[in-house]
Amino acid sequence: MSSEQLDLATTEYETGKYAFERGEYRKSVQHLERANALVDAGSRFGGEVQIWLVTAYEAAGQRSDAIALCQKISRHPDIKTRQQGKRLLYILEAPKLQTRPEWLTEIPDLSTLADSEAKDNRGVSKFGNAIPPKLSQKPRPAIPEPVDLSQVNAQDNLFIWVALIAAGLIVGGLAWLS
Repeated sequence: MSSEQLDLATTEYETGKYAFERGEYRKSVQHLERANALVDAGSRFGGEVQIWLVTAYEAAGQRSDAIALCQKISRHPDIKTRQQGKRLLYILEAPKLQTRPEWLTEIPDLSTLADSEAKDNRGVSKFGNAIPPKLSQKPRPAIPEPVDLSQVNAQDNLFIWVALIAAGLIVGGLAWLS
């Protein structure tokens, strides 16, 4: 495999992962299939691409493709990839659980929210969009001021001795009364 193919495969792989993480599963499948075609299927990187491709297949609703690829991965030369393929295959072949409608929460469709009436837009600014927070700047932790040790009271206030004597008297009193 040439370095150009490896670079292209890595780019397709990263693009596929990014699309998957954004919920664009069909695009993810396309990019990961291209990356899979460019890499050596028996390499560790090839196994990683195939694992992501199985996940993308499942998310895109192509379960039969995911299971077929998982069966292939479960015979992969890399032991970690093989183990992960077997785990995924076990999960994919597991029976689907029956769910009751009352267990599910329905998410309302918010696509028509922009077209709604003004009375429904409570809390929305009339003067424009809010300014997004700056993501690049992280808040710096506060640096504590140095303590002047000459100002610290280091005098013994005898509290510990009073507490020890009181504890001794209590224990002695309990021993004498029993």
